[in-house]
Amino acid sequence: MTLRPLALPCLAALLAGACAPGSPAAPAPVAAPAPAAAPVPPPPPIVPREAWGARPAAGPMRPHTISRITIHHTAGLQRPGRTLADKLRALQEFSQTRSPLGDGRIKEPWPDIPYHFYVDLEGQVAEARDVGYAGDSNTAYDPAGHLLIVLEGNFEDEFATAPQMEALRRLVVWAAARWGVPASRIGDHNDFAQTACPGRRLEPLLPGITQLVRGR
Repeated sequence: MTLRPLALPCLAALLAGACAPGSPAAPAPVAAPAPAAAPVPPPPPIVPREAWGARPAAGPMRPHTISRITIHHTAGLQRPGRTLADKLRALQEFSQTRSPLGDGRIKEPWPDIPYHFYVDLEGQVAEARDVGYAGDSNTAYDPAGHLLIVLEGNFEDEFATAPQMEALRRLVVWAAARWGVPASRIGDHNDFAQTACPGRRLEPLLPGITQLVRGR
């Protein structure tokens, strides 16, 4: 009769007195559970495009993957006497037509509103361009990858309202969690272009918002 050699690992264990024929196998180590992902906080109420009467995009747009959040101002003074829907329709009309800019340049038509979310002075948030498509800019930077948020107002000359800032905080914290954007990739327009946007009276308030994201 030919004896089969013991497998080397068990032979070594026998010599050490830790393995005997017929003994049960040692239990496999149990891996520690992965830490649970932080839940995505709820967004502020968002008015969808159809609710404010958006027209379809007027041309092809570039698909993109969101990796940043970038904050703008409209650069026009706040208009408390107009409805949110009226403001969004006017902005879409401007965006989709050949229009003069404040510095005298002519803007060629864009397919749609250049921003993804609009925050009015009362803190209402509206869906603007589809978030799946890159925005547009009349300054020298490529907004692909940027989730663009614009606040109504010219914050060189006026202040954001308390409801606007609360809505912006909730929107940024939600968006950062929703698209996995770290605090280090949340900024404003003048981080990428030579511009006064988002204004000297808004820009100093933005680090407090990124700190909320960092603290989640």
